[in-house]
Amino acid sequence: MTINDAIFGELEYDFGWSRVITIDFFGNATEIDLIIDGEEDGQFDEGQYTAYNSLRGNWNDLQLNLLNSILTYYNKKRQELGYDIELNENYPVVETTNQILEMISLDGIVVPYADIFEARHIGITFNCTWDTENGLGLRLLDEKVTEVGYQDVAI
Repeated sequence: MTINDAIFGELEYDFGWSRVITIDFFGNATEIDLIIDGEEDGQFDEGQYTAYNSLRGNWNDLQLNLLNSILTYYNKKRQELGYDIELNENYPVVETTNQILEMISLDGIVVPYADIFEARHIGITFNCTWDTENGLGLRLLDEKVTEVGYQDVAI
């Protein structure tokens, strides 16, 4: 089933609504999945529209914050696994956001049901070189990163 939503655009339903969009990520046009939680009737919560529009409106300002959060998470994970002491080729030393940017690729934006949190809620998924199986996910509440972990954090 396909619908054309005024905010999300043309969406396809397959146990959830989605479409491929192109978004600028650090100067590169990147094709990603836009996934919107919703029932088959295609009715979305006003809070979902608000969260998505706010993300789009703040996207350019948010990107560096995303990278800083990922860099902090990566270095913490690297230390937890002991790779700050013992070398591991999947977890090299990374000190800058430019280095971490080389290790990730934007994969998707998830717009969950609006009633999960009081705040505007968005999930962002990435593929990453250090954990190809689980990937990387960020949860944003009111356009601020509140959690970084595996991709399921964002879903």
